[in-house]
Amino acid sequence: MASGLDAHGYARLPALLGHAEADGLTALYDEEAHFRSHVHMARHGFGRGEYRYFRYPLPPLVAGLRSGLYPHLAPLANRWHARMGLAARFPDAHTEFVARCHAAGQGRPTPLLLRYGAGDYNCLHQDLYGDHVFPLQLAVLLDEPGTDFDGGEFILTEQRPRMQSRAEVVPLAKGDAVLFAVNDRPVKGTRGDYRVKMRHGVSRLRSGRRHVLGIIFHDAV
Repeated sequence: MASGLDAHGYARLPALLGHAEADGLTALYDEEAHFRSHVHMARHGFGRGEYRYFRYPLPPLVAGLRSGLYPHLAPLANRWHARMGLAARFPDAHTEFVARCHAAGQGRPTPLLLRYGAGDYNCLHQDLYGDHVFPLQLAVLLDEPGTDFDGGEFILTEQRPRMQSRAEVVPLAKGDAVLFAVNDRPVKGTRGDYRVKMRHGVSRLRSGRRHVLGIIFHDAV
C-alpha cells in the first residue's frame, strides 16, 4: 500500500467491505437521523449529484474504518510531511488527532455518503476543511459497476511543477476502496523531493445509481 501511494499517490484496497456491509451502508442514505447535512452539488458548482455528512456518533462500521486505518497511515503521513518540509506531525491514535482538530475549531465530522444518478459527476476537488489536514483519505465503492451503474469512474489528477497535469482512472468493484492523497504529496526527483498537487473527482454516470463511502480523517470547521 505504501509503495503504491509513494509511486502514484493512491493504492487500491480490494474487497475492503463485503457486499452485505456495502448494502448496509447504502441503506443508511435515506435515514436522516444519521447525518448532519445534505449537499446538492449543482447548487454549489461542485458537479451533479448529492452527498450527506454523517453526524457524531458515527455508525460503528464507519467509525471502525476511520479509527482502525489511521494508525497504519500515520507513519506514512509523517514521512510525507518530513519529505515535503512540513512541520506538522500526526499522533499514533486517531482520537488524539481528532482532539487536535476540535481544539482548533474543526469539530464537525467529515465521513460522508455520496449518491450519483444518471448524468451526475463530481468536479475535481480537494477535501481540506481547515488548517489541520491529514494527507490521506479513503473512498469505498458500494455498488457494482456494469450491474448497478455504468460510467462514474474515479479519477485522480496530479499537477506537476512546470509540467502538464497527469490523470489516472482507478478501477473499482463493489466493496473495493481507494486510498489517495488529499492535497500535496512528495515525489522523488533528480534534485531531491518535490511536491505535486492531487485532485480527485468522478466522471459522468451514464446510467444507474452509484453510492460511495468517503472516509476523511480530519474534521471540519
